[in-house]
Amino acid sequence: MKTQKSMQEMWKNSYLSDGNDAYLEDLYEIYLKTPNALTPEWRSYFDELAKSGVSASNASPDVSHVEIRDYFAKLVKQPASVISNMSATSNDPVHTQKQEKVIDLIAAYRRVGHLQATIDPLELYKGTVNPTLDLSYYGFTDADLNTVFDVGSFIGLQKSSATLNEIYRSLRKIYCGTLGIEYMQINRLEEVAWLQQRLEREWPNFKPTAEEKLRILDRLVVADGLEKFIGFKYVGQKRFSLEGGDSLIPLLDTIINHGAISGIKDIVIGMAHRGRLNVLVNILGKESGMVFAGFEGKNIDESSSGDVKYHMGYSSNIKTKNGSVHLTLAFNPSHLEIVSPVVQGSVRSRQRRRKDTEHKLVMPIQLHGDAAFAGQGVVMETFNMSQARWFTVGGSIHIVINNQVGFTTSNPLDARSGLYCTDVAKMIEAPILHVNGNDPEAVIFAANLAADYRNKFKRDVVIDLVCYRRHGHNEADEPSATQPIMYKIIKSMPTPAALYAKKLLAEGLVDEKAEQQLAENYRKELDAGNGVVSKFSEDNVYEYSNLWENFLGKDWTVKGDTRLPIKKLTTLAKTLEILPEGFVLQPLL
Repeated sequence: MKTQKSMQEMWKNSYLSDGNDAYLEDLYEIYLKTPNALTPEWRSYFDELAKSGVSASNASPDVSHVEIRDYFAKLVKQPASVISNMSATSNDPVHTQKQEKVIDLIAAYRRVGHLQATIDPLELYKGTVNPTLDLSYYGFTDADLNTVFDVGSFIGLQKSSATLNEIYRSLRKIYCGTLGIEYMQINRLEEVAWLQQRLEREWPNFKPTAEEKLRILDRLVVADGLEKFIGFKYVGQKRFSLEGGDSLIPLLDTIINHGAISGIKDIVIGMAHRGRLNVLVNILGKESGMVFAGFEGKNIDESSSGDVKYHMGYSSNIKTKNGSVHLTLAFNPSHLEIVSPVVQGSVRSRQRRRKDTEHKLVMPIQLHGDAAFAGQGVVMETFNMSQARWFTVGGSIHIVINNQVGFTTSNPLDARSGLYCTDVAKMIEAPILHVNGNDPEAVIFAANLAADYRNKFKRDVVIDLVCYRRHGHNEADEPSATQPIMYKIIKSMPTPAALYAKKLLAEGLVDEKAEQQLAENYRKELDAGNGVVSKFSEDNVYEYSNLWENFLGKDWTVKGDTRLPIKKLTTLAKTLEILPEGFVLQPLL
């Protein structure tokens, strides 16, 4: 005879027992929102429950308990003024729908706000129309501008709710100013969140110190000063001038000094012709007299061609506030991109010599031209190896000196298939910072952001320095023949140094003679053939350098002594036969 279960035992096994309350509540939330997602049995159960709990005379449907809890949890964090505004709209389905549209608006600016950024100093590129960046696309009118909405994860306003007008203006300021950023192609959520924090919290409030601003002005003046000095002293000679892209010098200066703060000890730079002499003198500290000797036909090996000065490398130990940084500019046999993998290999070997397995001490900086970056396959090939095991160097900082013309082609529709010359970098989901070269403070922000991103995530990052080329491809070319409209604007445009000096004059940081005085002091150093960068003495030897003495000045056919003692070869051979403990050799081997 079966023993009848007590009522308590039956209750414990029932689906209505207190142990199943969370499960039941989840089912009820689904019933309230999407009842058809439930099985017919559960849907029927909740239908009967609703009928028994609601009288026929006062039939109003139940609402989500989760949403009510979330609403009140958020409400207690709001100031009184916001609560009074929200109370009028909290139960308004129209307001709820508009709230969702606001979140969509924020997402759109994060994704494609860069399309309308003012990144072209010539103002020829007016941006690209995208309807998702317009309020009208979401059905908003002027009547909605003063309505308060929750801002979700957007932190640009430093508060959890704001009017539509405040949200819209803040989005335009952050994503459509002189810095446009592409980062939503990244699938690594931690990096996306980090970039959003830096952009939305820091960029709208970025204000360099007075000391930093004066440093920027000084670097712009020396960048312009070297080009003008060479142009005046060596009339008609090719120099592949940096003029128009002057902000490259404060950009590199910032990356190097900011990198030193993070512990970077060694930086290898790869670049082509454009601006190379400027980088040699104003970044690496090569004595100006040594550079000028190349224009005068002095100190050039007879086996080399006359333009060897655009291919020569150099290295030095630069002083920064945070210690010495060893800089190397790689020799470049071509004016295009072939140096890119060479730099990666050099950095990898330096990291091995330093036992820098975490890629914290040695960093590469790759400088590119806009047309070469988009058109040379070696760029893509180098990107493809950037995170491959045994090849990675922990990320490169790529700088595109984007003069918007390449060689002679200024219309992007004739130069490439993508909107930007940097689109190839998306293959590895690299963040891309498009920055107006005539806003050096935006350039400095981009430099700091790129250096921090590389050092934190050990991945590549791209700075698209949108600028122009004051002269032709070289100084013997006349660019007006192929770009008459562009060069009409360029000829009337003040130098970046003059524009920034005017800005600092308006801020009361400098007087009217500041730019001229800096230029005159710099010119005196060039006249004397001096170096213009603080370096450690030649006695301060780079301890990780290779010994090239046995190879310099020798004919390539000279045979080297490659012999080794037989005893050492035997020892090496026997060592190769010893397997590590626990290592199982593949049977076929």
